[in-house]
Amino acid sequence: MRIAVVGSGYVGLVAAACLAEIGHDVICVDSDEKKVAALKAGEPTMHEEFLPELLARSQRLSFTSSLKDAVDASAIVFIAVGTPSCETGEADVSGLEMVCREIGPQINDYKVIVTKSTVPVGTNGWIRRVLVRYGAPQGSFDVASNPEFLREGTSVTDFLFPDLIVIGAENEKCAKAMRRVYGPLTSGSYARSRQAIPAPDGARIPAPLLVTSPRSAEIIKHASNTFLAMKISFVNAVANVCELAGADIQEVVQGIGSDQRIGSRFLNPGIGYGGSCFPKDLSAFNWVARDLGYDFQLLDEITRINEEQRYLFVRKVRNALWTLKNKRIAVLGLAFKGGTDDTRESPAIAIIHMLLKEKCQIIAYDPAAMERAKPEFQNEPIEFAEDSYAAAQDVDALLVLTDWEEFGALDFKRLKKAMKHPIIVDGRNLFSRETMANLGFSYFSVGRQETTPTRTIAPTEEHEEQESNFDEPDSDIRAA
Repeated sequence: MRIAVVGSGYVGLVAAACLAEIGHDVICVDSDEKKVAALKAGEPTMHEEFLPELLARSQRLSFTSSLKDAVDASAIVFIAVGTPSCETGEADVSGLEMVCREIGPQINDYKVIVTKSTVPVGTNGWIRRVLVRYGAPQGSFDVASNPEFLREGTSVTDFLFPDLIVIGAENEKCAKAMRRVYGPLTSGSYARSRQAIPAPDGARIPAPLLVTSPRSAEIIKHASNTFLAMKISFVNAVANVCELAGADIQEVVQGIGSDQRIGSRFLNPGIGYGGSCFPKDLSAFNWVARDLGYDFQLLDEITRINEEQRYLFVRKVRNALWTLKNKRIAVLGLAFKGGTDDTRESPAIAIIHMLLKEKCQIIAYDPAAMERAKPEFQNEPIEFAEDSYAAAQDVDALLVLTDWEEFGALDFKRLKKAMKHPIIVDGRNLFSRETMANLGFSYFSVGRQETTPTRTIAPTEEHEEQESNFDEPDSDIRAA
């Protein structure tokens, strides 16, 4: 099929590349000429596993800054522009409206306009009104809702091997067109092809597809993200109780996560959720509920717990060091999660700002997100290191704030030798308490008791003694 994707951000670019990957002719549109030029040259504009390979090998994907040309050439138009939060918490859909105003006059034969952006319930109805108001003939188009359920860091595999494809369609003609779009996934033909990206463990092949009303599809997206945020805040609250009670949150999670009614995914204690989706979608869903006349108080508590978790972590750092002023601290991780360079609403960055206010000296390292993070610290006294070991040089403590797999494979003998004091405060619970104690570290984590060194590692001891850094039940650190 001939498809246009409007917007080349995290959702739009991945959707465009994956739709081309499964056999469609795709034009990706963006108003940023520099970004379009980079994408035409095959340069990914973000860090995402498998995306460079898809961009390099695709013969069906093109890029343009002309929305008119893309719409004219396409039967399906996906809109994947940002919907950030307003000061009130309401989703700002002005960017979506601007795109629809430009699309309206270009509709001269039947097209399906698909909302890929996360939007408040009722948005599809407004899109129809705007398209007609700006020149689209009645009956010449349908509007569909197709929410995305992509996790940054694994968005390519999430798109190509989805748990579920949701289509909010106005009528059967619209639903039929959307079924054709996803046919290679719902038939399993893409997964069986030689060129297919490796399927993740537990992938549902063929992919299931659910057709709903547009309003139901819009609520499904907001409700899904809200529920996942709730699981994260819940496990962090339980972790805080575990610390006070002398229990171990990893053991508790193993217990409650084994219940199939609950499941273990997203029960990963840490410093809270962040990113471009959960905070704004939670806020937008709360606004929608109140606008409809329902006081969804649970959503306020989810947000409060998440914000409090950052302050509790800084308190943990203070307890480890006694005082914070003038302490030299290494920070590993700037992105809001491992596997991505996205720093939007990153709890790591929020914690660094708190530590800078306490007059700490911060040396930070992230495998992918340092360039994106630097504008967050303009005119602030922060250093950036070339790797984890350079960051740890002569520091009073080391903080782990992002769950990169690279951090789980650190050479702790080398790390300890670089540090002034062997103190690690782990905001992602990447390591075993016993292992860290045996390696000679004072180790602080979330929802577990602090650990003091049981012995000192001699410089000549073999590296084999430190090979296992993860707690076995929690070795999958891609939480969200």
